[in-house]
Amino acid sequence: MRNFFNAVSAIAWKDLRAEFRNRQLISAMALFTLLTVMIFYFTLEGQRSAQLAALPSILWVIVVFAGTLGLNRSLAAEREGGSLEALLLAPIPRATLFYGKLIGTWLFTAVVAVLAVILLSLLFNATLFLPLLWVVLLFGTIGFAATGTLLGSIAVNASGRETTLPILLIPVVLPVIISAVRATDDILNGRPASDWLPSLATLASMDVIFLLIPLVLFEFVVEE
Repeated sequence: MRNFFNAVSAIAWKDLRAEFRNRQLISAMALFTLLTVMIFYFTLEGQRSAQLAALPSILWVIVVFAGTLGLNRSLAAEREGGSLEALLLAPIPRATLFYGKLIGTWLFTAVVAVLAVILLSLLFNATLFLPLLWVVLLFGTIGFAATGTLLGSIAVNASGRETTLPILLIPVVLPVIISAVRATDDILNGRPASDWLPSLATLASMDVIFLLIPLVLFEFVVEE
């Protein structure tokens, strides 16, 4: 078990260190987030009720589409550089590759979510810094990152992975996104716990499923 966690942390640290050196991915995701927020802001300018009603959807649209930019690079860089084969030949469980990649993907997605919350709070003059909302963001981004990392590992072997991944990802991750949007909407509107708890429970269930499945199936996923 100790070797398992050491391998996961080594893979995650390698990805994070590579990104800190070139900053291409996080810059692209941050720019996408800023542009998307600005587009929605100018589209809904002067429509206060529409702005507040659209906030949950805008937030999760940004997380999904900006996060997909990161998912496309999840294993693509390893494959293009020829290091994926070396990782698969390493004497470590295949699942460690998934969890190592998951950590990096989740961190980048979480950064996008935090940046989106800050920008939406400033431009839409809304109160988004709520403890319960951060819980929803945590569960939602973990579910999205776990699902995307697993499906991204499948799409990496496809000839057109840039288009294949969204086609695979959106239908599978839809329950996560719908539950996240509903929980976010209920929390922002101050509804009772009986309204948002089912959505939060669905998010937690999806997280558990997509965090445990790779323990069994990931070694088959990364095979040619």
